[in-house]
Amino acid sequence: MAVAEGGSLNCRNMCPNAAGRDYKFRDLTIEELKSVHESYPNTTFAMNTYTFKDGSQKDLLNCSGTVPVKYQGNSYNIPIFLWILDSHPFTPPICFLKPTANMGISVGKHVDARGRIYLPYLQNWSHPQSMIIGLLKEMSAKFEEELPLFSVSSSDAARQSELLSYIAKITEGEDNIQSKGEGKKNDGGFNKVTVIGAGDLGLACALAISAKGVADRVVVLDCSEGTMKGAAMDLEIFALPNVEISRDFSASAGSKLVVLTVNSLGNAQSYLDVVQSNVELFRGIIPSVAHYSQQSVLLVASQPVEIMTYVSWKMSGFPKSRVIGIGCNLDSARFQYIIANLLKAQIRGKDNWIIGEQGENKVAAWSASNSVTSHQDEDIANQNAQHLLANRAMEVLKGRGQKSWSVGLSIADLADSILNDKRKVHSISTMVKGCYNINSEVFLSVPCVLGISGVTEVIKLLDKGTVAQELQSTAASIHDLQQQLKL
Repeated sequence: MAVAEGGSLNCRNMCPNAAGRDYKFRDLTIEELKSVHESYPNTTFAMNTYTFKDGSQKDLLNCSGTVPVKYQGNSYNIPIFLWILDSHPFTPPICFLKPTANMGISVGKHVDARGRIYLPYLQNWSHPQSMIIGLLKEMSAKFEEELPLFSVSSSDAARQSELLSYIAKITEGEDNIQSKGEGKKNDGGFNKVTVIGAGDLGLACALAISAKGVADRVVVLDCSEGTMKGAAMDLEIFALPNVEISRDFSASAGSKLVVLTVNSLGNAQSYLDVVQSNVELFRGIIPSVAHYSQQSVLLVASQPVEIMTYVSWKMSGFPKSRVIGIGCNLDSARFQYIIANLLKAQIRGKDNWIIGEQGENKVAAWSASNSVTSHQDEDIANQNAQHLLANRAMEVLKGRGQKSWSVGLSIADLADSILNDKRKVHSISTMVKGCYNINSEVFLSVPCVLGISGVTEVIKLLDKGTVAQELQSTAASIHDLQQQLKL
């Protein structure tokens, strides 16, 4: 089993006397680490380089020590390692187990194969209520329910040394070593969807996906503070057969699709503050989602959708094809309907799209195979006629708002294409670096083929200089804002 009482790490007592010049709240960090040392005197502190999933590196404070755990009548000291981010105490630390050579990691509800620790306390981190001492106390409590380490025999020592060498790097790369508790894979034919957020949009998504019949199971994760409220409570009272509401991220395990609908409701003053508030909210969500559903597609509906899709991609470490935003899917479907049914234009295929940024900066565009004729068979396929038709359709489109139920129906349509691997074309937010002479990492809506692995192909649009210029301008504006965010 794990190291017993008296077998804690042989650490020298060392009080933190510096928190690094780059720490935004240096004094608060120092005071908190002093409190940690007083309560856990075997804890040591150092500055080392941390490597993030995207390969970027940063010098961060870290602390190493043990937390006491009582399990089945025995006492153990569980070795842990915490990285303190430079925005502490407003963001939670990154936590790992630090097993010795005779210990193995038992993958479970709160620990992954790399030894990274996931706890409700981290997900709900909020200064000044949340502190490292409180986190360590929750570790003790959760590890008493499910011990995160197990003893390995001497014959396993070589394999364990390789695993420990990997963990010692404390990186966030993929681990190809299977640990105890792994191997329970979700049935490939079982379509599970998790909706993050139990507000109006989250519940609209859950009900639309359930009604469309594309998911065997829909889990709604309520991230709100305090007791369950409003429609979320009603959903629990009037239970639907394939819909579950939960506040535990482990309920999302094995999802093929995760829909993010949450938005921060803080008191931010500027637009940048509003977006940063959402970034902090996602910091407590995305790592858990990525942990429990490592092969899922992330579909972002939180606002602003282009930037929050970028944030989700950065924080998850997922390939860009599996992180998408709802983008202009709803507007494109309406645009196509207006042209075909209200303006009575006949189209060959759904070749007309709304692309770019969701909102006022969206752009009408046509794919390369488009041919349009009016109901009087007059040839209006030339660019001037397309432009006039698009303007008329856009005027009609302006009167349509985006209510929760409308967005929910649109998201259910996307879920259908993904879960059933339909390879259908949708205008969704995807990484556009390298397209239309855009050189920055930004997400914009363009027509994409969607399947079970996310984006499989980006559809080519008619090469109109004005469309490319508008996309480049929008991309530059989004990139400028992204550069100001603290990720």
